[in-house]
Formats: sequence, C-alpha cells, structure tokens
Amino acid sequence: MSDSQSPSFDDLASISTTEQNGGRSRRSDDGSHTMSPGRALEPSRHWRDVFWLGIFTVHLVGLGFVLAVLGLNRFKKNDRLKIDKYTTGILENQAGLTENYWPLYAVAGGVGTVLGWTWLLLLGSRANQMMKVSVHILTTYLAVISVLCFWGGQIFWGVAFAIGAGLQFLYVISVIERLPFTMLVLQKAVKMAWNLPEVMRVAYAFMGVMLLWMVIWSFGVAGVVASSMGDGGRWWLLVVLSMSLFWTGAVLCNTVHVIVSGMVFLVLIHGGREAASMPPKSLVKSLRHAVTTSFGSICYGSLFTAAIRTLRWEIRGFRSKIGNNECLLCCVDFLFHLVETLVRFFNKYAYVQIAVYGKGFNHSARDAWELFQSTGVEALIAYDCSGAVLLMGTILGGLITGTCSGIWTWFKTSDRVIMVGSTAMLMGMILVGLAMVVVESAVTSIYICYAEDPLLINRWDPEFFNQMSEALHQRLQHRSARAREVMTHNRLDGHHIQESPLPV
Repeated sequence: MSDSQSPSFDDLASISTTEQNGGRSRRSDDGSHTMSPGRALEPSRHWRDVFWLGIFTVHLVGLGFVLAVLGLNRFKKNDRLKIDKYTTGILENQAGLTENYWPLYAVAGGVGTVLGWTWLLLLGSRANQMMKVSVHILTTYLAVISVLCFWGGQIFWGVAFAIGAGLQFLYVISVIERLPFTMLVLQKAVKMAWNLPEVMRVAYAFMGVMLLWMVIWSFGVAGVVASSMGDGGRWWLLVVLSMSLFWTGAVLCNTVHVIVSGMVFLVLIHGGREAASMPPKSLVKSLRHAVTTSFGSICYGSLFTAAIRTLRWEIRGFRSKIGNNECLLCCVDFLFHLVETLVRFFNKYAYVQIAVYGKGFNHSARDAWELFQSTGVEALIAYDCSGAVLLMGTILGGLITGTCSGIWTWFKTSDRVIMVGSTAMLMGMILVGLAMVVVESAVTSIYICYAEDPLLINRWDPEFFNQMSEALHQRLQHRSARAREVMTHNRLDGHHIQESPLPV
C-alpha cells in the first residue's frame, strides 16, 4: 500500500476496532488510536468452561488407570490381572508381553523429542529453511512410505499414503502463489519468538510434561499391541487411545499457545519486553491463568479446533482450483460456508482473546472473528497459509518418528509394523507440534494486534507493517473484483433467462 493509502486504512481499522470492542482502544495526543496497555492481561479473571475442565480431568484420571491395567496385564507375565476372560469373543491366543513393544515407543518418544528440541534450537537461524523443506519434502516422503507399504503387502495403508501424497501435492500447487507472503509472516513470527527466550523454556517444559504422559500412554498401548485380542479389537482400542492422546496433546499445545500469545501481545502493546510499562512477572501470570481459570476453555477448544482448521485449509485450496464446473462449485461452496460457520465458533485466534481478556472459548472465538471481519483482516488471514505450513512440518516430524519405530518393529515382529508405526507417528506429531506452536502463537498474536490497532505493528516493525498493509489492500481489491464479477454474471444469467422463449 502506498503512503497515501496507509493512513486511511489505519483510521478505518482503529475506528472499527473501537466500535467493535466497546472502547478497548484509546486515542493518543496525536489523534491516532492505540491499545490501552493497562487492559492487557488485567481483567477480572473467572473460571471459564468449567464443565469441560471436569470432563478432561476425569478422562485423564480414568484413562491413566485403564492404561496402567492394560500395560500391567502383559508385563513380564501373560494375563497377570486375569482380564483376558472378558475378551473371549475376540481372542486370538497370540502370546505377547508389554516389554516387547514398550521400547519401540521409547524410540518414538526419543526421536520426537529430539526433533522438537532441534526445531526450537534452530528457530532463530534455520527456521525458514526447515519450513520450506517440510513443504516440499512432505509429498515425496508420503509417496516413499506408500511404496514401502505396498512392498510390505499393506495395500490399504499404501493407498491411504498415496492419496495423502496426492492431496498434499495438489494443495501445495493450489497455494504456491501465497507462499512468499506466508514465509514473510512466519519469518516475523520467528523473530518475535526468538526474542522471547522465556517462552522457549515454557515449550521445553511442556514437551517434558507431554513426554512423561507418553511414558504411561505407551505402556498401556504396548499392552494392547501385546494382548491376545484379534486385530479388529486391538485396532478399535488403539483408535480410542489415540483420540485421547490427540486431545491431551492438543490441550498441552494450546496451553502453550495461550501462554505465548499472552506474552507476545504484551510485548507488542508495551513496545518491547524491556519497556518500563511492562508488568512484572508477566510470564508467570500468563502461565497461571492458562493452567487455572482459562484451562477449561483450552480443553473445550482443543476438541474441535484442529480438525475444523485442517478441513478449512483443504476446502479453500480445492475451491480455488475448481474452475467453471458449476455443479461441483455449488457443492464445495456449501461445504465452504458450513465450515466458515464452524470457524466462527472454533478458531485458533480465540486463544489470544482467552490469554488477554480471560473470556470463555466460544465468546473469544466469536469476538476474534467479528474483529477480523469488521476490519477486513479476515481477507489477509484467508490468504495466509502459515498454519498449514507449520502443520506440514508437524506431520513430517511425525512421519519420521513413525518410520524410525516402524523400521525397528519390522525387524522384531513384522506383523505389528502398522500398529506401532501409526501410533508412534501420532506421538511424534504431538511432540513436534509443541515446538511448532510457539511460532503459530506469535502469528496469531500479530494478526490480532494488527486488527486491534495496526499502529502496534507499525511501532514494532514499520517495514513489515507496510508489507501487511499492501497485502491487505490487494486482497480487498481482489475480493471486490470477484464480487463485481459474480454480480455481473448473475445479472447476465437473469437477462438471458428473461429473453429465452417459453416452451410450448
């Protein structure tokens, strides 16, 4: 955006933000709008979404007991707790011990942790190269695993990975023109995160907590893999346990998300972490709020947000490449609007509102989305693919972890490769995801601050502010042009229908 255009956008965004948020902005002496630092992380805090906090706690305690029972039943002795009699209808009578498979999951935990820690260590110097590699290598890696599955006689999984490779390739092709802007946003987010070493320590600590839970989880899963149940029973039980691990991992990732978002928001509002107005012990306060009053909202949002975001990325990428197929476009538009409605109530930007204002999850998600739509920033977010790029890195880390465990399993017991490899892949994804979420939190906070008051970004990095403003201007122009094109097309169609002769 040119210099003459920027002030008008600043005023528009600031005025819209003030109207939308009931005076959260204040006008400075020079007439510009700025966020009030005193409001950040200082509202009265109440416990939110307590029901989901209770559900998660009961789930965690109950699952821990179940995992201990499943692991102990096959630890050093077959059917130690005499529970095989309850699975008489699905017995396969294949002896196995928990300790035969538990070391395989130890490999997964070790590889996933090393990958996550390596990512954090290289965050300041090689993060962009690592993200570019993950985007371009993931398709090849999926294709190679597909070939290995076919070679090993696993037709279903070979087809599944081949489809995954195809979808990944099509998605990258569909968003290739967006990658330069995406990498710019990620580069600035990395810069912000790298300048906050305390949030890196938080990510390391939460990876350690997740690793401790995975010790218990993998103990139970190893007992399931070693159990006397048939493959059908084992697979159903592994799916349930994997869904539980996914939820637990998402809760820990989003807890880090809330902590990092709160810190980044504070730094941007106060003009730097060394500013005199920066509140003392801000990291401790953010951590305390995340694991107490806001933890229920984190548990609630973690159930749905990741799945809805992934579906939205895929539909957006597919929608942009449909062309003029009216029937297919109509179906995809229906799905698109359905997912957009869900995004209104389940989006990752809610966690910034939770961190800063202590709201419930649905309230935060709705306010964040209305803020973006009222300021036009939603057009920029729709163009950005940073979340998808980080997800690709997470999936690649999971695949590497699963491959390492799967190769060792192949040499020990080849009939359990897919079971161990797929669950080990999930472990690796969660551990690497805990490292990736640091950057994602910085991205979301940057967008929230830009929507709340663009001058916050201008004060932090004027060049980046100009690049974002220019990109937003272009996206709004693009949307206006498409809207005019659709209206013109509809008018021509209506005129054509009116002029068509009626059938006799």
